[in-house]
Amino acid sequence: MMQDVLRAAVAVPALKVGDVAYNKNAILTRIQEAHKAGVTLLVTPELSLTGATCGDLFFSPVLLEAVKNALIELAAAAPADMAVAVGAPLKIADRLYNCAVLLCGGEVWGIVPKTVLSTAEMRWFACGDDLDGIPVELGDTTVPADCQLLFSSTDGTTLTLTVGEDIFSPYNLDGDRAVGGAELILNLSACRELIGQRQYRRDTLVTHSARNMAAYLFASAGAEESTSDYIYSGHGLIAMGGKAVAENKTVADSDYMLVCDLDLGRIRHDRLRNDFNTDLIDRLLLPCALATSDGSLLKLRRLPFIPDERNDRVARCLEIYEMQAAALARRLSITGGKLTIGISGGLDSTLALLVAVRAMERLGLPHTNITAVTMPCFGTSDETLQNALTLMNNLGVTSRTVSIKDAVLQHFKDIGHDPTDFSVTYENAQARERTQVLMDIANQVGGIVLGTGDLSEMALGWCTYNGDHMSMYSVNADIPKTLVRWIVTSIAEENIFPEASEVLLRVVDTPISPELLPPDAVGKIAQKTEDLVGPYALHDFFLYWAIRYQYTPSKIFALAKLAFDGIFDGATIKKWLTVFHRRFFNQQFKRNCVPDGVKVGSVGLSPRGDWQMPSDASAALWLAEIEAIEI
Repeated sequence: MMQDVLRAAVAVPALKVGDVAYNKNAILTRIQEAHKAGVTLLVTPELSLTGATCGDLFFSPVLLEAVKNALIELAAAAPADMAVAVGAPLKIADRLYNCAVLLCGGEVWGIVPKTVLSTAEMRWFACGDDLDGIPVELGDTTVPADCQLLFSSTDGTTLTLTVGEDIFSPYNLDGDRAVGGAELILNLSACRELIGQRQYRRDTLVTHSARNMAAYLFASAGAEESTSDYIYSGHGLIAMGGKAVAENKTVADSDYMLVCDLDLGRIRHDRLRNDFNTDLIDRLLLPCALATSDGSLLKLRRLPFIPDERNDRVARCLEIYEMQAAALARRLSITGGKLTIGISGGLDSTLALLVAVRAMERLGLPHTNITAVTMPCFGTSDETLQNALTLMNNLGVTSRTVSIKDAVLQHFKDIGHDPTDFSVTYENAQARERTQVLMDIANQVGGIVLGTGDLSEMALGWCTYNGDHMSMYSVNADIPKTLVRWIVTSIAEENIFPEASEVLLRVVDTPISPELLPPDAVGKIAQKTEDLVGPYALHDFFLYWAIRYQYTPSKIFALAKLAFDGIFDGATIKKWLTVFHRRFFNQQFKRNCVPDGVKVGSVGLSPRGDWQMPSDASAALWLAEIEAIEI
């Protein structure tokens, strides 16, 4: 079982209008199928026991008695560890109500009446806002009927029921219940299919899921309803966090079931950070735990910062690129419009240079206001040097080459360091010399030094303190390494700078390296970052879940095993998860004094607003939890 993950289903069973026994059995079949699939929460449509198109048959004592008996029988037959919402007409206090009924643990637990009625519905049903916990007898039990009911399972999962237009009306009834604590909002509906309505429903539910920080489970009456005047949609949708998690594909559908896993930890984290849950409404305690899934149906992206679809990915990457350029242009408009940047031929400095060029264009300034400096030393390969020189030439910036070998060797002599000792001193001396060169050239040209380091490097502390760690402004500070690669790729493939597209694609294909150790015997890059610190695909995955939602290491491990199944085994994931947490904690001192940088996403590490943590915080609890993970 994965922490805070619930397996839910929306079912639209085949039905016969007015045949309660048939409909009861159809619902029971879906309950049994869902239970075999590990589902703990199932939602069926509005009036699913009778059909939504019974008309004046709703007044029939025969129909209403059959409904009460069917509810009792369904509750008894349903698995005890599962909650099921069904729709039913019920006579309460001599009035007829359109109700959502929750079954759990062998009993009927609560009845929620519909409150927003159309003129047509008022022919049969009363508005449910006059019911305030009134008891309803069903067999040997008494069940509360109230339009404000909330239910909590033994593991704290909280849900509410709504019917039809109750979530589409301007009264914001679902929002009130979300503020009252509901994490899951179940809507039993009967939507007539009209042109454009499917998109409207989707947009509304997806928007509500973001606004109310809740998961929405929506089931609409299907195509077996009467077609005397309308056809019914059979629309099924599960939305969470502003996205459609699952949805049926067919218009006017029926006799199907959608099953998915919902990670409620995301909702709980966002509500905690936003002080959302005001706990206004009492809750009925359900006799089972609902969040018991292994998470195997979660839709997980291996690269959580990057959209899967190419068109979405390119649009996202180019939007971020423009945001970076706009922020830098604003800073340059204040500092004089000139900058200096170090170009290594790697991904980060390439993206920063592209952003700088676009910023100059936004300001109407020449590309030559950018002084781009390549600083070869002991580890520089011919491939990256040529890429750097070609890129600078093709973009029309002011290009300078400053070899730092002699300066670093002199520094080694000054401090008594053996040049054959390839320790951290050997590496960091080069990084700090490069920064000194950039700072001094910036003084010469009257500009600022543009930083190139990315979010992943800052998370791991993979930068030299007071070396590449320092600049006057940073445009990649909020961009993880995996996203840097895709932004550069998108700029190249979309021919934003046609003259540079070829070299940009070569940069993308170059191994990630700080190039601080000598090349190998054939002149190729010998020092590859991912061999030393771990795969950036894994580290960016850890970064997203650890910072965006502050998930525990054990949950991140479980998510990573699902996402990277067949790519990394459990031992590899555990190894690099340990490295990530150890480095994240002990490198905080570098993040506590980073320069200004543009924020573009929901995950950031700036100490001025995103992530605040003392430099001497202990990682002991997190590392102990990782150590206890069984592979």
